[in-house]
Amino acid sequence: PQEVHIKEPIEKEVNPHLLPGETLLCEASTVYKYIQEDGSNRGTYGKLVCTNFKIAFLDDDSASDDNEPQFKNKIVGENDITLQCVDQIYGVYDEKKKLLTGQLRKYPEKLIIYCKDLRVFNFCLRYTKEEEVKRIVSGIVHHSQTPKLLKRLFLFSYASAAPNNADGRNQTVMFDTLEDWRDELERTRGNVKYKVVATNEGYRVSEKLPLYFVVPICVSEENILKYEGRGIPIWCWSCHNGAALLKMSAFPKEQDDSTAQTQKAFLDGIYKTISKPPYELLKMDDLSSSLPSLQDIQTAYTRFKQLFLIDNSTDFWATDVKWFSLLESTNWLEIIRRVLKKAIEVVECLERQHTNVLLIEESATDLCCVISSLVQVMMDSHSRTKSGFQSLIQKEWVAGGHCFLDRCNHLHKSDKEEAPIFLLLLNCIWQLVQQYPPAFEFTETYLTVLSDSLYVPIFSTFFFNSQHQKDTNTSGESLKTQSGPFRFLTVWDWSVQFDPKAQAFLNNPLYAEKPKPDKSQRKTARFKHQRQLSLPLTQTKPSTKRGFFREETDHLIKNILGKRFGKLINSSDEPPNSFREFYDSWHSKPVDYHGLLLPHIDGPEIKVWAQRYLRWIPEAQLHGGGTIATAAKILDLMEEVQSLQVKMDEEHSQAISGNVHSIPVLRNSARLSSLFPFALLQRQSIKPALPTSTWKDLEDEDDLVKRDDEFVDLSGDLS
Repeated sequence: PQEVHIKEPIEKEVNPHLLPGETLLCEASTVYKYIQEDGSNRGTYGKLVCTNFKIAFLDDDSASDDNEPQFKNKIVGENDITLQCVDQIYGVYDEKKKLLTGQLRKYPEKLIIYCKDLRVFNFCLRYTKEEEVKRIVSGIVHHSQTPKLLKRLFLFSYASAAPNNADGRNQTVMFDTLEDWRDELERTRGNVKYKVVATNEGYRVSEKLPLYFVVPICVSEENILKYEGRGIPIWCWSCHNGAALLKMSAFPKEQDDSTAQTQKAFLDGIYKTISKPPYELLKMDDLSSSLPSLQDIQTAYTRFKQLFLIDNSTDFWATDVKWFSLLESTNWLEIIRRVLKKAIEVVECLERQHTNVLLIEESATDLCCVISSLVQVMMDSHSRTKSGFQSLIQKEWVAGGHCFLDRCNHLHKSDKEEAPIFLLLLNCIWQLVQQYPPAFEFTETYLTVLSDSLYVPIFSTFFFNSQHQKDTNTSGESLKTQSGPFRFLTVWDWSVQFDPKAQAFLNNPLYAEKPKPDKSQRKTARFKHQRQLSLPLTQTKPSTKRGFFREETDHLIKNILGKRFGKLINSSDEPPNSFREFYDSWHSKPVDYHGLLLPHIDGPEIKVWAQRYLRWIPEAQLHGGGTIATAAKILDLMEEVQSLQVKMDEEHSQAISGNVHSIPVLRNSARLSSLFPFALLQRQSIKPALPTSTWKDLEDEDDLVKRDDEFVDLSGDLS
């Protein structure tokens, strides 16, 4: 501490880079930011500021452009935290952590900020003036943790101050006009049985529904108006064989008998218009009873993210000892598996049984969005292109009325409404992307950046509960700007966040332009140390007494210690025979990257999305290894091919019009981390000295066998 105190703080004045509409609220000088990577007190002095958009730490490096990363976000810097990205704030008082909320009586000597993108910031305020400490701590807590009004979001300040020249559509269909819906009906050949309706113009049916949507041709306007759109099958997508995927907002379950009877009669009439055996079959699926509740999903994710919000190296290695049991106990991977399994069941009905599927949910704006999106990604190769996937999100989530504001808790109004439903979808899509990379035009980096964009309040995409809420908050004289009509940015204009070189990381250079059947996916070699990202194949329902390994302990220990492991345990939640037959039959054939895709969902096939969850943890990085090492070689090769192509064209005097795709050049690829582009070259990690008792347990096989749940991949950790 004395050495740190003697170190001179920065002399030159460093001012924050402010966006249009961004104002500085409070600041504190001589703040010390710890670098917790090796458990020491190393760090740097700087200024901590809070604006109406972000919390930012400014040091010497902030003023220079010498060390700019290759993958730089133009809106949110490395030491910036948007107010919506703050998860929890802790103060340290006499070495004890305390959660900070509301009014503070005593101000802490250290500040720890946990972010929703899983970064952890540690600031020491011991050398900062007392008045500045009070201002900055109370300012940060107030602006990031207390309930606020929608109009106070930075979204509105930015939109009214920033010049909006960009079109921002980038071939993404926004589904805010009749034409967009008609084009989609025509693309999927659904226009024979379904029609676009404008009944909700002026929101006279419901504020939750979009202005335009698609229903079966025989559904009348009178029926749509009767119950504010409830009980009406709304079209999502049509399969090549004519079967359609539909969703419906259910009636409230608690009703008096006469109302319930009337509603039942109404539904029976509606069902008869869709289900006309033997020509038109209908399968109904109530997602609220067949999938986990929103509360279960929120609880699982809250537990899961705690595994990655790590303060220092010692904490990392402490959790590594019982990684499998900690991961299993969160139930997050099991929820992903159940959601993917449900999507495959729907695919089977549409593809093999030629049956219409009607997804039912209370509001039809949560799990309906997840399942309908997954089904379309699995069945429609258009949804696996970048513009197709973005259009899908617009159709099912933005126009579909997913309550982003409530589910992300952007306004801190109610924790009860919070649930990571959109993140759940991205986690499921990632499983498909990592299992079938050539089938997708976008990369996992694209998905990671998209998940980060949930917390950047300059785009309207993820900051409203419905189209109605957005429309009512963009009209009115108060929102007229000097440069013309008030208009929000859309997240799909990636040029706002990234320059062309960085955007190239979002595109998959190995995307299969034409169908290429490929029976086998080559397995990547095992690396020296890699935290296992999937659970062993074991029973899905853990014992409440002995933990998740139970009777299989001895077998698993032998496996972990590098001995033969002959017995695999089947899932206790075995799918029905028809499902299993469909699933196994598809997986026994070569993969058509432009045809139907079914994910592997058995046990260890469901993995942790390493790039998103481990990118800020140096201990989890493989220097010069991982998929990025392969990608670097491929990109080098592609660059060489492109330069040869240019030379050949010059030889033949065929001047190129400059329409060559931008490919990022990865310098020093041998030194890149496996979690590039988010974790860069200079980050190093030293394995700390763990308590002797811990290592003794790890090295003694007999002791390890006797323990419940404390397991480690010894082939990696002790090598």
